[in-house]
Amino acid sequence: MARSGKRKKPEELRSYQWYGVNDLHGFGHRSRTKQMGYAKEDFAGKPVIAVINTWSEINQCHSHFKQRAEEVKRGVWQAGGFPVELPAMSLSEPFVKPSTMLYRNMLAMESEELLRSHPMDGAVLMGGCDKTTPALLMAAASMNIPAVFLPAGPMLRGNWHGNTLGSGTDTWKYWAELRAGTITQDDWEEIEGGIARSPGHCMTMGTASTMTSVAEALGMTMPGAASIPAADSNHPRMATASGRRIVEMVWQDLKPRDIMSLKAIENAIVTVMTLGGSTNAAIHILAIAARNGHEIDLELLDKLSRTTPVLADLRPSGRFLMEDFYYAGGLRGLLNRLRDHLHLDCVTANGKTLGENLDGAEVFNDEVIRPLSKPLSDEGGLVVLRGNLAPGGAVIKHTAADPRFHKHAGPAVVFDSHMDLLKRIDDESLNVTADSVLVMKNAGPVGGPGMPEWGMLPIPKKLLQQGVRDMVRISDARMSGTSYGTCVLHVAPEAFVGGPLALVQDGDMIELDIFGRTLDLKVSEAELAERRKRWKAPKPHYPRGYGWMFTQHIEQADKGCDFDFLRSAEAMPEPEVH
Repeated sequence: MARSGKRKKPEELRSYQWYGVNDLHGFGHRSRTKQMGYAKEDFAGKPVIAVINTWSEINQCHSHFKQRAEEVKRGVWQAGGFPVELPAMSLSEPFVKPSTMLYRNMLAMESEELLRSHPMDGAVLMGGCDKTTPALLMAAASMNIPAVFLPAGPMLRGNWHGNTLGSGTDTWKYWAELRAGTITQDDWEEIEGGIARSPGHCMTMGTASTMTSVAEALGMTMPGAASIPAADSNHPRMATASGRRIVEMVWQDLKPRDIMSLKAIENAIVTVMTLGGSTNAAIHILAIAARNGHEIDLELLDKLSRTTPVLADLRPSGRFLMEDFYYAGGLRGLLNRLRDHLHLDCVTANGKTLGENLDGAEVFNDEVIRPLSKPLSDEGGLVVLRGNLAPGGAVIKHTAADPRFHKHAGPAVVFDSHMDLLKRIDDESLNVTADSVLVMKNAGPVGGPGMPEWGMLPIPKKLLQQGVRDMVRISDARMSGTSYGTCVLHVAPEAFVGGPLALVQDGDMIELDIFGRTLDLKVSEAELAERRKRWKAPKPHYPRGYGWMFTQHIEQADKGCDFDFLRSAEAMPEPEVH
């Protein structure tokens, strides 16, 4: 825990073991730092602050991070620290294949080891694109030196022919319309040029905005940081403030595990629910909690979902975008309305409690941030399902689903893989109706590999042309937080390792009951036992390398998809410096 009222002395800094000791190794560290043009006055006796930067030329969400890193450094210098920029793996959601989820744990490991192996006293963690935020928070918890998270911020809203476009959400919407023949190829290309028009991550309440909001609700950012659009001048000011604050956090010895308590984890879950946040948050919060030593399960998420109203009217569950949300009062305004659902005594990165940070926050638009008397939904946006098809659990964002499917039974139309789906989904001879239940197998953590965002299974073209825009879809995949529809996701255990999903056949009746929180395959236990005897495990994807390690050690979705050897919160030994 942070030492109450006691401040570190310069000789207690972690970096002192590198820079402060008068021996041969200290000489080497100081002389090589001077080789880069720094004077002893720049670093001697000062907190050394890592600026972990996930910028790259193929990460569109972080395209402004070169400049933001300089603004963070400015704050570190102002506060009397010594900033050191350390580049880390940049996980660009649209470009990394088969899935950024395959590499979330790799970024977490890299960031943890960057901090451990170098003379770092604290860190500013720069992320925002979907998997960078949970990866950096996992690393912060495992390394447990003072850290503050810097969110990339959402991009500006898109525009096409006077229509406001939301990244991701409107991609899926207009792709369906293109396939249905209601818009032209020229329309599609114009949408392509207008949907993402500034630096920053998705401006819908997708995984990026969900997880940066989680970081703020956990207490790991400066107050209000997650809502600021990347292009707003408040964003660089927040970056500089983060740089100033981390220096003081080092002197106070305020560390991530002091901040990310079990109560803070519950605050983060409540935040996801009231935002109508991404289903991906279920996996990431489980992993972050475990890194902090809190063994929670999906039941906690469902419990808090039942008591948390959705107040944010944001796409894909609602109407508005993050730019609207920020100017309506942002996350501070929303959470201030929800005070009775939160643990207000949790300490945060700025040294104040969550309650103190929310004091005085206002809402300026009741359409965007609903009052408690007029919620978008009485329950949170994420629901946990269980049953004989998902004994380990599954999730659905019911607020983004057609209400007529909240309780539904229909015959399964089964695809053995994503490639099988793409090959057959638009086949005119496919035996499918609007009441069918589309099922895709082998897209989970091991089967995908890396649990890609394939879970918003496309509506068959012949049904689109009949006006169908939603139907029940089930898989062991994830889906983008910007996606929508009646999509049951994260079915655990996955099909590839022999979960019940592997046994589903065409025509099997499947029953979904969101109200009852159940997902059941209406096939007798005797028949399922016979099918299991005939089931053969698929061939592994990887013979070697990181992929092999991933598939050998990845845990299932209901455990957070962390590596089994990284879940422990046990402290690692410091490196021998001398």
